[in-house]
Amino acid sequence: MRILITGGAGMLGRKLAQRLALDGAIDTTPITQLALADVVAPTVPEGAAFPVSTHVADVAQPGVADVLITTRPDVVFHLAAIPSGGAEADFDAGYRVNLDGTRQLLEAIRARGSGYCPRVVFSSTIAVFGAPFPGLIDDTFHLTPLTCYGAQKAMGELLLCDFTRRGFVDGVGIRLPTICVRPGAPNAAASGFFSNIIREPLNGLGTVLPVTDDVRHPVASPRAAIDNLVRAAAIEGDLLGDRRCLTMPGLSVTVAEQIAALRAVAGAATVDLIRREPDATIQGIVAGWPRAFDTTRADALGFRGERTFREIIEVYVADELGGVLP
Repeated sequence: MRILITGGAGMLGRKLAQRLALDGAIDTTPITQLALADVVAPTVPEGAAFPVSTHVADVAQPGVADVLITTRPDVVFHLAAIPSGGAEADFDAGYRVNLDGTRQLLEAIRARGSGYCPRVVFSSTIAVFGAPFPGLIDDTFHLTPLTCYGAQKAMGELLLCDFTRRGFVDGVGIRLPTICVRPGAPNAAASGFFSNIIREPLNGLGTVLPVTDDVRHPVASPRAAIDNLVRAAAIEGDLLGDRRCLTMPGLSVTVAEQIAALRAVAGAATVDLIRREPDATIQGIVAGWPRAFDTTRADALGFRGERTFREIIEVYVADELGGVLP
């Protein structure tokens, strides 16, 4: 099995590549080749028993995707994207990367012809939904995004489904909840505080909480996101029918519940590193976000998420801190 990952230098791209290197297969099919592409040089995962190539490439540029799929990969993980804050701040860049890049990739696959129809796993987002929300949002809820990022991903979902309907690709779109706890440094994303209030205190650093403790939002660990990307690559398309995009399981949790779990794992002194500094802009953005999802369909198809926030903290400690609190 030949695999291509766009966005291979990003957090999920790196973790997915490492997971594939360790597994050596998807389901029971051995991996024979892995290609990683991104606008910066991706890192080769450790321990891969198959050839790994890296490519500095922007799939939104005409002709680039054609080169990347000349080897006719059997599975394409399309993770390349400008995230929510960047897409909102730079309208043109968001549409160029998130919409045009997706179409360039799909068109490059279609142009190969000759019966070529790879599985394309498209990383989407719960931002494709927009308020007002019901108490629980299921996969039948209408797509009315309220951000540029959500709109671009919703368009990508429509492209994926239409190209699948026409037999050009075998697409699966998974709408990821907010990923928490993200490794690395804080970023400018409006959702960044969900990770910041856990990651920074666990590393002995102060951090700011810009919203009230009753804010509720669905989250999942990076490990769960990778599990679900791999599951999407392996699942039988017939099980999805014509509805090729689905919302992934995520734990609906309040900020207060996050902090309580942090206190239980790391103690009160760690929690004291969180400073409450209300930010009306971020609070207003968060007020328009979904609070909980009905993921019965994804659950039945073998996708997974954590059941407690303590599990999510423990994943971060195990995967990023070597299993030991600083």
